Amino acid sequence: MTDFQQPIAPEGTGPVAIGDGLPRIDAFAKVTGRARYAAEHPADRLLYAVVVNTPVPCGRIASIDTTAALAVPGVVDVMTHLNRPKMRSLDLFYKDMTAPLSGSPFKPLHDDRIHYSGQPVAVVLAESFEAARHAGRLVDVQVAAEPHETNLLAHLGRAREPSSFKAGYSKPPQPRGDPDAAWDAATVRVDAESHAGVEHHNPMELFAATVIRGEDGHLTIHDKTQGSQNSRWIVSRAFGLPARKVTVRNAFVGGAFGSGLRPQYSLLLAVMASLKHDRSVRLVLSRQQMFTFGHRPETWQRVRLAANGEGRLTAIVHEAVAETSRLEDYVEVVVNWSGQLYACDNVRLDYKLVPLDQYSPMDMRAPGAAHGVHALEVAMDELAYAAGLDPLELRLRNYATRDSAKDLPYSTKELHACYQQAADRFGWSRRAANVRATREGHEWVGYGMATGIWDALQMFARARAVLSPDGRLVVESAATDIGTGTYTVMAQIAAAELGLPLERVTFRLGDSTLPVAPIEGGSSHVATVGSAVKGACDKVKRELWKRAKRRVEGFGKSRFADVGFHGGRIALRDGGPSAAYEDLLGGDGAIDVKYLLLPNVLKQRKYVRAVHSAVFCEVRVDEALGTVRVVRVVTAVAAGRIINPVTARSQVVGGIVWGIGQGLHEETQSDHALGRFMNHNLSEYHVAANADVGDIDVIFVAEDDRVVSSLGAKGVGEIGIVGVAAAISNAIYHATGRRLRSTPMTPDKVMGR
Repeated sequence: MTDFQQPIAPEGTGPVAIGDGLPRIDAFAKVTGRARYAAEHPADRLLYAVVVNTPVPCGRIASIDTTAALAVPGVVDVMTHLNRPKMRSLDLFYKDMTAPLSGSPFKPLHDDRIHYSGQPVAVVLAESFEAARHAGRLVDVQVAAEPHETNLLAHLGRAREPSSFKAGYSKPPQPRGDPDAAWDAATVRVDAESHAGVEHHNPMELFAATVIRGEDGHLTIHDKTQGSQNSRWIVSRAFGLPARKVTVRNAFVGGAFGSGLRPQYSLLLAVMASLKHDRSVRLVLSRQQMFTFGHRPETWQRVRLAANGEGRLTAIVHEAVAETSRLEDYVEVVVNWSGQLYACDNVRLDYKLVPLDQYSPMDMRAPGAAHGVHALEVAMDELAYAAGLDPLELRLRNYATRDSAKDLPYSTKELHACYQQAADRFGWSRRAANVRATREGHEWVGYGMATGIWDALQMFARARAVLSPDGRLVVESAATDIGTGTYTVMAQIAAAELGLPLERVTFRLGDSTLPVAPIEGGSSHVATVGSAVKGACDKVKRELWKRAKRRVEGFGKSRFADVGFHGGRIALRDGGPSAAYEDLLGGDGAIDVKYLLLPNVLKQRKYVRAVHSAVFCEVRVDEALGTVRVVRVVTAVAAGRIINPVTARSQVVGGIVWGIGQGLHEETQSDHALGRFMNHNLSEYHVAANADVGDIDVIFVAEDDRVVSSLGAKGVGEIGIVGVAAAISNAIYHATGRRLRSTPMTPDKVMGR
């Protein structure tokens, strides 16, 4: 498969509609190996690059001895900060298009300064990967170590407000009411602290960049990224190259989960090597090196909830302290959800950072919400027991019809229906009220539930649509498919809009030269790029109608509302004449249109836009071994209009599986004496396997949100994980009477050790 032979549906797929459950059209290319990922594109005179990292967390490079490495047959160069090609040094050239981080972005091989354990300090270039890997082990890097700090919990006392709050970015809303007085006067109170360890993304595809050097000096870069134009932006700016001399492609991405939002050091090092040697270069990180850049930040939280005798919230206080690097202030929206999800008049939210000798954290699926909503929902479960209420009933009594923090209505909010439908499907009414009430064999049985919430985002994007005289439609935008089904859903939208069989529609993505699209993140692609595709197709339809008015008898006095588009034909809705697209294109040629999607900010700012879910979970706990089995999860999601329930369900199921991993398995352990992560491999960094996942039932609650997007759709990528770990924690309490607030809930914690 060449770069522009994008996947299309097989013949015979036929007409489609919004809401049809279609299989992925890129599935054949992936299962047959025709889909090429970043490290799989061939190039002549290819050099192989291997990165050398230092285990020292803080200090300065004293010396680098490359003699033994350069003596290995096939080795061409060992590139360090001493002999790299010229790069720009100002921070502004390294700031990418993701959410703003205040501070100085990390620049690989910039100087002799060591900022964190795992920092790249050299790149070996060779004619073969084997030679480069062998030589990399022979590079002798000596670092003059300096004192380091990597322990968040030991430094909570020096937490400070993020510098980006000065610009208002993600800053918690101002306190409302008097939460301290309400707390003191409350009938029921809960005061809960929790801790969430570091998590690393670990997508199946390793980070890689293949830089193909053209004869004219043009760089065609195949990069593992969630935004081809973002990668091109960084390369062009960091190396002072005209944008027209750089093309970044990412036709297929083997998962990213946020790790590909920012260009990683693998991209800059590969380009650096290609520019220095005027050759094509491939650089692939090892699995161990996948732990040498950003991660979900370690976070400490304290949630205080107060309620009256009826179980209505009278005070919410949510504080969080997270780690960041010495270079940048990375900020997540951790506590803000607590001021939005439930009705309460007295709320105070606080978020602070502790700079440590680590790489800057970065977005991971549902950043901020995965931790913040977890702490809130576990505390809500505690409050329910303290008040003598069913956990679901407590949430219903505190249901918010407006966002109290902003005093705005929701664009749509079907959370109440999520509660009802998921509870009915799960059988929540059969739940025993008391803890430690049900035992089967050697396992205690527990039921738990939690609420999920995530922002419903829309950004700006362009799309181009070309309807050719042969009746085939090509739509393109520089979008990304990270395994979410973008190829399929965008083609489905276009086919449904124009009434074409799916096999006659091609959606092109993954190329920085295509019309502008945002980074694939925040569950915004369908609402953004999908709306741009719809807009482009609408312009095609209007042009077809204009041609029909000129050339087909009976259409002359018609209005656009009088015509429909079905089966590759335009027809009057009253049963009058019709015309095939090919007949209208034969004389005047192809229809080629572009559309710019700009969010209707004036309309959207009048509402709070969010996706909601209700998660119900059944666990079995063996107290003797500390093991927890998640045997059932039922979740109901209100995410606007579901374009394709097959791909949408896959996204939610993937999020639930990750929620099980977050709740029970995943944590990157640090040796703070050494200042480094220790379990930097998949044998010791535990992720949920098939045996850890029970039955998963996903319900999509009917919702149509035309404020968020013209399609009525919201995003589903993030919402699947939010609330899952909390539901597991709450189910463990129901089973055993042991309250576990921190993640992961490993066997030692379950056993109370």
